[in-house]
Amino acid sequence: MTAAVVIYTTGFCGYCSRARTLFEQKGVAYEEIRVDSDPERRKEMMHLSGRRSVPQIFVGDHHIGGCDDLYALDRAGKLDPLINEGSN
Repeated sequence: MTAAVVIYTTGFCGYCSRARTLFEQKGVAYEEIRVDSDPERRKEMMHLSGRRSVPQIFVGDHHIGGCDDLYALDRAGKLDPLINEGSN
């Protein structure tokens, strides 16, 4: 079992697209929450992350941050263990 991945996005966000692409390349399913069409979900994102920008990415209970944070975590070799947390 892999950790649940949630990405808060908007429609025309290049960084959101890059984040989705990385998870797709890894074969990781994710839930995408569009905040541009739902103000309540934007408030939820801001409450959970403390940030206004998108994407905001969560893996399990961990707030990853944005796209640059996601790629940095992957380069450091720390993303896959986080995604696979609890699969042992």
